[in-house]
Amino acid sequence: ENGFKLAKLLDNGDIIIAQGPLTKTNTGEVTCWASTLEPASKCLVPPPEKRLGLQDPDARYRQRYIDMWSNPDTTRTLLLRSKLMSAMRRYLETNEFVEVETPVLQTQAGGAAAKPFFTHMNALHLDLSLRIAPELYLKRLLVGGMPRVFEVSRNFRNEGLDKSHNPEFTSLEVYQAFGNYETMLMLTEGLIQELAQLAASEQGISAAAMPFGEWLIDYEKPFEQITYAELFEKAMGFSMGDMDKVRDACAARGLKTKSEDGTPIADIFLVNELFEGVAEDLIDPARPTFVLDYPASLSPLTRPKAGTESDPVPLAERWDLFIGGMEIGPAYTELNDPDVQAQKFKEQLAGVDDEESTFRSFDEDFVNALKVGMPPAGGLGLGMDRLVMLLGNQRTIRDVLPFPMMKPLRPGPAATQEDESESSDH
Repeated sequence: ENGFKLAKLLDNGDIIIAQGPLTKTNTGEVTCWASTLEPASKCLVPPPEKRLGLQDPDARYRQRYIDMWSNPDTTRTLLLRSKLMSAMRRYLETNEFVEVETPVLQTQAGGAAAKPFFTHMNALHLDLSLRIAPELYLKRLLVGGMPRVFEVSRNFRNEGLDKSHNPEFTSLEVYQAFGNYETMLMLTEGLIQELAQLAASEQGISAAAMPFGEWLIDYEKPFEQITYAELFEKAMGFSMGDMDKVRDACAARGLKTKSEDGTPIADIFLVNELFEGVAEDLIDPARPTFVLDYPASLSPLTRPKAGTESDPVPLAERWDLFIGGMEIGPAYTELNDPDVQAQKFKEQLAGVDDEESTFRSFDEDFVNALKVGMPPAGGLGLGMDRLVMLLGNQRTIRDVLPFPMMKPLRPGPAATQEDESESSDH
């Protein structure tokens, strides 16, 4: 009798405890024949109609708890993310890699060319930055004798927001002593194919035709491979070592060839402008593709490719993986010569402007670690948020993060026009 009285007081969204036998209706719906009812939590805010779900995209991200309640696809995507992360760890542990943790608060932000967030430690009167990449600390562990390590790291880059970038993001970094960029390629292809099989099984589809936007991506076939130089020449019709044609092509496309103070921009950066703006568009989004052997000047932490030192554009043992029109991550044969590494750090710092000089510095401790001796190694970095996007068929990074970064509805007094920028790259 009390249960019937309570039932009359219930509203949509209330949480109750019901006791009784479970059965299924003729349509397969699970039903509890309740003998007792007990209120557990009252819903004071009317939830959206569950059949239609929460439609406003902005509200979905700001009130994820309501989005999950009303949109089953959101919960399925977040559960898929969790399963993929667990499977990734199992795959690496099966291959004898050990998961480690490295500092998030760092005195020097290194391992990537990105603008960090800053904070201050009162106890030591010390300015610190949030991690932009874990790379240099993971390599120190190789120096210390750990042969195979990986970290699933939260990284922070004080840059913009777009459909594939969030200032706080998750990456996988892997390092293997006595490996190289070829062993990293095999490891990566095997890992992604295994994750694709899991994601396809969860969604009741084939890993040979997984939807992502307008494409059906085939993860079962061996991934495509093409060199940076081949792709550049295929797109531009001339070699990337022909600098006269490179400069002419940049000028014809309205790209800057000089910096603000009038000094010429280094040729290799012009080459890469053309590569990113033209050549990358030739990569088939439906075919996972490794682009091999990047210019050495673009990869200061990478071992040079033997036999290319005297070429017009010397190369490095690095590849980048592209799937679905996105860069998923690079891998390298790591540079382990302390003298060459020190010189490359100095060359990097020589080209930075005053603003960059505030957050880039010579990492002397890392060079000293290399002097102790780091074995030859392969290193890998994958953007896990983007990989979940691909395998879950979500076109924006916000849909695979439980709580993506959002601009406050009422910004505080410190908000600036720069804070409101919504387009930049890591």
